[in-house]
Amino acid sequence: MKDFIIKATAYNGMVRAYAALSTNTVEEARQRHDTWATASAALGRTLTITGMMGAMLKGEDSITTKVMGTGPLGAIIADADAKGHVRGYVMNPHVDFELNEKGKLDVARAVGKEGSISVIKDLGLKDYFTGEVPIISGEISEDFTYYFANSEQNPSAVGAGVLVNPDHSILAAGGFIVQLMPGASDEVIQQLEEQIQSFPPISSLIREGNTPEQILQRLFRGQEIKIHESLPMEFHCRCSKERVERAIQGLGEAEIQSMIEEDHGAEASCHFCNKTYQFAEEDLRLLKQSLSEN
Repeated sequence: MKDFIIKATAYNGMVRAYAALSTNTVEEARQRHDTWATASAALGRTLTITGMMGAMLKGEDSITTKVMGTGPLGAIIADADAKGHVRGYVMNPHVDFELNEKGKLDVARAVGKEGSISVIKDLGLKDYFTGEVPIISGEISEDFTYYFANSEQNPSAVGAGVLVNPDHSILAAGGFIVQLMPGASDEVIQQLEEQIQSFPPISSLIREGNTPEQILQRLFRGQEIKIHESLPMEFHCRCSKERVERAIQGLGEAEIQSMIEEDHGAEASCHFCNKTYQFAEEDLRLLKQSLSEN
């Protein structure tokens, strides 16, 4: 099944919800960055949540999230747009630990229980929206729940999970974001809190074959759910050779000449997708010539 995100409302519009199936997206990230199991889980949760946050945007808007904990993973960075495109990476992909006392991948230990989560939204305006909150658990889902409540003043419940096969490939990944709309009744709030408390791990539901729609149906227990949109989700990087060429030209003629004389070429890799671009001496001479002519 292909990955996708749905947008929905329930409780007569008092609750807004997003749910994602992201197994293939997380698997592509794992392959591109050679992440080990615990790193895959941390990156996968971040990618899934960021993808759903991207689905909250419109048009050409985009969002970048950064989880910067004190653990050995270092920074986890992801970005997404309103079309279901998401990409991301982790600074130290080769991090893995024994399972924690609950028998699960020890994401909190890998991320660290101190640090920050920051969110930057490019809404096509002169100013960017930025928000930052401290990490409260390192489990990522709980940290983004805290982010929504404290940075955006939007009471939310965030859940994301990743199951990893013994060969390190991704068995299942997905997530949900549930948000209370203004005017939600105390009864609805209490009911939702109880349902989320007793909700099974979302990665297990994905493994059992549940779709995002079925996950929300199970979460909202018999409530009528209105699906407003479904959009494909995929790992998609915006890097290109042209962008790298512009970056090299931005270094200036002297630096390009140095690359020609000392390195006899250049190599550049994209952090987000790990693609490598090679430039021979002749390529660099053409870039330098183009720079001098403009």
